[in-house]
Order: sequence, then C-alpha cells, then structure tokens
Amino acid sequence: MTKIVFMGTPAFSVPILKGLAETGYEIQAVVTQPDRPVGRKHVLTPPPVKVAALELGLEVLQPEKISGSPEMARIAELAPDLIVTAAFGQFLPEKLLQVPRLGAINVHASLLPKYRGGAPVHYAIINGDAETGVTIMEMIKKMDAGAIFAQDRLPITPQDDVGTMFDKLSLLGRELLLATLPKLIAGELEKTPQNEGEVTFSPNITREQEAVDWQKTATQVDCQVRGMRPWPIAFTTYEGTRWKLWDVTPLPEESTEAAPGTIIKKDKKQLWIACGEGTVLAINELQPAGKGRQAVAEFLNGVGQHIALGQKVGD
Repeated sequence: MTKIVFMGTPAFSVPILKGLAETGYEIQAVVTQPDRPVGRKHVLTPPPVKVAALELGLEVLQPEKISGSPEMARIAELAPDLIVTAAFGQFLPEKLLQVPRLGAINVHASLLPKYRGGAPVHYAIINGDAETGVTIMEMIKKMDAGAIFAQDRLPITPQDDVGTMFDKLSLLGRELLLATLPKLIAGELEKTPQNEGEVTFSPNITREQEAVDWQKTATQVDCQVRGMRPWPIAFTTYEGTRWKLWDVTPLPEESTEAAPGTIIKKDKKQLWIACGEGTVLAINELQPAGKGRQAVAEFLNGVGQHIALGQKVGD
C-alpha cells in the first residue's frame, strides 16, 4: 500500500484526510499548523486537521516553520511514497519535495492557473465568477505553479458564500483525489503544464479589502459580502463606528439617484443603501460595533433607532 504523509490545516482538509484513511492508504503522519489562540479569550485551539488525525490515531507533526525543522527530518525518516497537501498554509522547501518517491501533490481550491495563492474561494465569489473547482497539481518550489493532473468544477450560486463553497469544494476535492491517485501511483496519468499567460493570483485578504466601496453596484457589494462570509466579514462605517455586514440583498427592481452610500429607506424592518450606477442594496443582517450579529429589524429597533434618511455610510 502507498505510504502517504498528509499536510493540511483547516476544516477544508478534513474530508480529504478522512477519505484517504477510509480508502486504505497508509498515512504515516499528518503535518499541520501549530495550535493557535482563538476568540476573545485567546483559547489555545488545535487546527481541525489535528483533531481529525488524533481521532484516526495518526502521528501529528506541528512545525512552526517546516523548513529545516525536526518535523521535516521526521518526514524524511518516514520515507513516504507521496506527500499530499490540502490547504497546509506553508511553503514546502525543495528539499522536502524531493523526499517522496512519487513526489508531492496538492488539492487546490481553484481552477488553476486561475487564483494561485491563499484565498482562491474568496476571490472567486468576490469577483462574481459563475463557477470554480478544484485542481490536483504537482507541487514545485513556485507557489501553485506545478503541472495539473486533474480538475473538476462546480457552479457558484447566488446563495453561496465562502463557508458553503469550502464545504462543497472539500468534498469535490476528496472525490477527485481518490479518483486520481490510482492512476498517478501506477504512472498512468499525464500532467498538463499550466498556461502562464492565464495566471491570476488570490493573495490573502487585507483589512482594506474588507471595507465596502459603495461606488460598486449592489450586486458587486453582495458578492463582496458573501466572498468574506463567514470570515473575515465585510464592513462599513457609520458615524465613526463599524458595522460588519453578514447578509445583504441587491434590489434589481429598485433604482435611485442618491449618492452611493446614502441611506434611502429606513423603517422598523428595512434599511436600504444607495450603491453605484443607481443600484440599491438592502441590509438584512449586520453586527454593530460591540454587539452580536443581528437581523436588521432588531438593529433598527435597538441601537439603530437614531439612523435617518439621507445619512451616509462608509468613509
């Protein structure tokens, strides 16, 4: 049986790890990021892959930095046939890529060469893409630039956000990996170089990108909100305070001549904002500073009572 070292960190990686284990591959060790403080109380929390690996009775390695670490030496000692990564979160040094007999492959959550980098799902939704997918690729020193072994795709619906797409892509990645591995191991799978002329990047989301630009259309703002939910969450400002926007709806039947960012409707249950090109957006759910996530009706009948028509949101 093929010996595998698996490397992954978030919940996206868990079904892929479990799929390998359930199919009978010999997983020699699981490499994941160190436990990190989470939440306001900074509770030290293991990554989801560590939890799953321990449940499976597997050896867990957690290097702060894999290059030159004792954990890297341990992988070399194990002499795996194959390294499989899925959202591990660190670059693998070339010396490590040379360890496994069959090389190293990655389950990447985009249709490469589109969206190389750490946030492909976020960008696919933010940019309003109609579809995305997963790629099984050869790992090389350059980020997400290796040749492609297999791809599969699925649509992005108007209801999807980062959370739902991660769940779907994780399952799609698991099935594609399990279908691809037998041919790869047998040496029967051809790989296709990526077209460098079609490369785009998806670097990690910055704080500046989280702020809503009301000059964008209502549909574009909706894509931004869904493309940052459940993390890191898009926000806007109002009178020096911050609102996190959890759920919004473009209103294609409505139009306005008001300047983008203007509050154009406010009653006990509805809050509408003018967007670019005369479009209109309804806020359904938000989180005002220092408060919990709440429906707009609760907000408007509570801390938002003083909001008035004609006021502006955003900088």
